[in-house]
Amino acid sequence: MEAARILKLAAALAAAAVPWVASPPAQAISGAPGGAAAPTGSEESSVSRTGAKLVPYRPVGAHPVLSALSVPKASVPGRPPKVTLRVSEPGVGTVYVKVKITPLAGTAGTPILARMGWVHTERTLIVSWPSTAKLAAGSYHLLVTGQDHNRAALVELAHISRLATLLVASPPPATPPPSTSAPVPGVPSPAQSAAEGAVFPVQGSFSFGGPENRFGAPRSGYYHEGQDVLTAEGTPVVAPFAGTITYAANQAGGGGYYLVEHTHVGFDFMYAHCMANSFAVKAEQEVSAGQQLCKAGQTGDATAPHLHFEMWPGGWHAAGTKPIDPLPYLEAWAAEKG
Repeated sequence: MEAARILKLAAALAAAAVPWVASPPAQAISGAPGGAAAPTGSEESSVSRTGAKLVPYRPVGAHPVLSALSVPKASVPGRPPKVTLRVSEPGVGTVYVKVKITPLAGTAGTPILARMGWVHTERTLIVSWPSTAKLAAGSYHLLVTGQDHNRAALVELAHISRLATLLVASPPPATPPPSTSAPVPGVPSPAQSAAEGAVFPVQGSFSFGGPENRFGAPRSGYYHEGQDVLTAEGTPVVAPFAGTITYAANQAGGGGYYLVEHTHVGFDFMYAHCMANSFAVKAEQEVSAGQQLCKAGQTGDATAPHLHFEMWPGGWHAAGTKPIDPLPYLEAWAAEKG
């Protein structure tokens, strides 16, 4: 019995002699790579309860990975284009990232460096270029580099390169918009169309925006062929006149979800940037004045909810036809609406 008691006492003393070791809380990141990541809320609470930091699992030899990179194939001279990226690494919350644009041989200018600093992983990030950064016409390489807190370098997936080519070129001169000063033969004037009971196409609060929303506003290699009616997403879009729907389609890089209506008064109307899955009609369907066609959205190349409205005497993109300025008509219809 006495021997057993002595063995138990020795074991207890040995355990007391070995201090319990826990990693200290991480310090917030500051400055260049090499600092420790700031603790998350859950990590801070674990420290306050036990005095130990919970360290996320990170495989031995792991590297941060560029998991997404979006660079336009072409841009215009001036400010660098919008570039987005995403970085991943298991068990790591932040990674230090830099993006550099370098002019290739024959292109004027100096390299542009965007130091993004410590960015969060698993988030889509927009590169913030220096305020003075400008690109001249020519060819460039764009390279993404970075490292984690263990100085492991940023690597790429098999199908995503850290290096992209960017072509900067001046857009061709835009075709001047057609003249709309003279009345178009065979179609009613704005006042006549309003008197005939035309319905304003947007059934909700709206505005006509600024010069960039007008018919004839310059675009890259073409001109704006309609008038934008800015409104809240989901606002009903209706037919100004009775007619037949000739097209109901989607143009992902342009008009988004759009409809074309052929009317009995000699116009074809085009309604673009409708909300996805909001079509209330289909091709070859007859519609009445005021009937809902879709809902205003921002599909396609739109950056804000609106209806892009075009008017074509003689047929939408028919041979020998051109669009006319819809604004005088829309203003007359809005005035009639009160």
